[in-house]
This record gives sequence, structure tokens and C-alpha cells, in this order.
Amino acid sequence: MPARATDARRAAVLGKPIAHSLSPVLHRAAYGELGLTGWSYDRFEVDEAGLPGFLEELGPEWAGLSLTMPLKRAVIPLLDEISETAASVDAVNTVVFTEDGRRLGDNTDIPGMVAALREHGIEQVDSAAILGAGATASSALAALSRICTGEVVAYVRSEARAAEMRRWGERLDVDVRTADWADAEQALRAPLVIATTPAGTTDALAAAVPERPAALFDVLYEPWPTELAARWSMFGGAVVSGLDLLVHQAVLQVERMTGRCPAPLDAMRRAGEKALAAR
Repeated sequence: MPARATDARRAAVLGKPIAHSLSPVLHRAAYGELGLTGWSYDRFEVDEAGLPGFLEELGPEWAGLSLTMPLKRAVIPLLDEISETAASVDAVNTVVFTEDGRRLGDNTDIPGMVAALREHGIEQVDSAAILGAGATASSALAALSRICTGEVVAYVRSEARAAEMRRWGERLDVDVRTADWADAEQALRAPLVIATTPAGTTDALAAAVPERPAALFDVLYEPWPTELAARWSMFGGAVVSGLDLLVHQAVLQVERMTGRCPAPLDAMRRAGEKALAAR
């Protein structure tokens, strides 16, 4: 049932650390645009040990939660049901509470990635490269399972990470080949490059950007642009940012929690850009 503007409802983002999260800015902007004057969205620093107690104390006024690290897998045993999308990567970033008190888990990162790419005109590619092999890389593989028709090459630093990426490929039915991080410059010639590494990791690759790059999806949003993204843009390549991902996944969260569709993408993006510029 769609939310009424006067309903007093609550939502929040949980994780540790959490002070940096832009989620309150994005969700509050959506509530303002949708006229949901009775809704509030907060942030709470919660770790795995504190999560069960936090959930037990929530009252009927709670509509949903956004989850960041380290809670995306820890929450799964505490839920009544999770979506196929969340199950595909063993990660829940969205919890919705039903009127009868059930806890439903979903993952909006994966469809958020697909939506961010499509917004930049990237509907389908015949191959792709992933830089990194962490939790975001598995979500990237899941997104590529929807838009990539051929091989995905993952550039990683260890055989353990390589084996993990190959396992995810098998699970997600993606043709994954792994390569050593020392050869990561080769990734930059792919039709789509998804950089999932921490800040600064890809800086050394910026000098190797080809003269006519295709598309780069860099999941970072602060600091922005990364050296790789700046160089990519300078040569005229398409760049999808971490803020694009953050906004698109938040749009889906707002829709699931409030029942209001569509959520105000443009207003949420403007709020995110303003908040980042003020930091």
C-alpha cells in the first residue's frame, strides 16, 4: 500500500562506520519531493554483534532499513525472506518491514548498477573487465550477468581472490576469466570496465587509458573524480560514477519502503551532489 504523506514512519541506514553515508541526504530529499512529511530517515552505527538487538527493538512505525558494510550478509539469518537478487550474491542492502511484521531482504545494488549503466546508454556489451575482487565485484558480476553476452575478465591480486571470482562466475552463470593485477592496464581496452577497488588503487592506471576508451564504471564517489575517471573523461570515454550507483540503488529503496513510484531520481541526485560539494 502506498504511503500517505501524514503517516509517521521511520527508516535508517545501518553500518560501521556510518558517519560518511549519503543515504540520509538522498532519502530525505525523496521524502521532501514526495510530500512524505511524516517520514524520517536516520543513520545508526551498528556492527554484526549489535544487529539482532537493534532489529528486535524496532516498533511498527519502521518501514525499512538500508544496510552497508559489515551487515549485508550478517542480516540474512535474521530475515523472514530474501529476494532472488539478494540470494544470488548472499548480500542484502535493503530490508522492508511488512504490515504483519515480516522482514523482507532485497539487494538494490545490482539493479542499481544496471540502471546507472542504462542511463549512460550502456544497454549491452559483448565483454567486460572488472578491477578488484571484493564484495562489490560480486555485485558487478551479477549486474553483468544481465547485460554482458561474453567473457568477463577480473583483474585480481591473489590466486585466492581469483578462485573466488571464478566461483562467483559459475554461480551467476557468467563466463569469468581471471588475470593478474600486474596486467590490469589491459583491462582498459574492454568495452566496459568496472572499477570496484578502494580509493587510490587505480590511480597508477590513469596514464594507460587508451586514446579512444569505451565505458568506465568507477564505483567510488568520494573523492571524485578519481584519477582514472578524470583521464577517461579527458579522452572522451563514457564515465559512470559511484554517485550514479548510489542514487539509483537509493531510488529503488525509496520505492520499496514507501510504495511510491517513481522515486524522484533527479531531486535525489541534486541533493547528493550538493552534499558532496559541501564536504
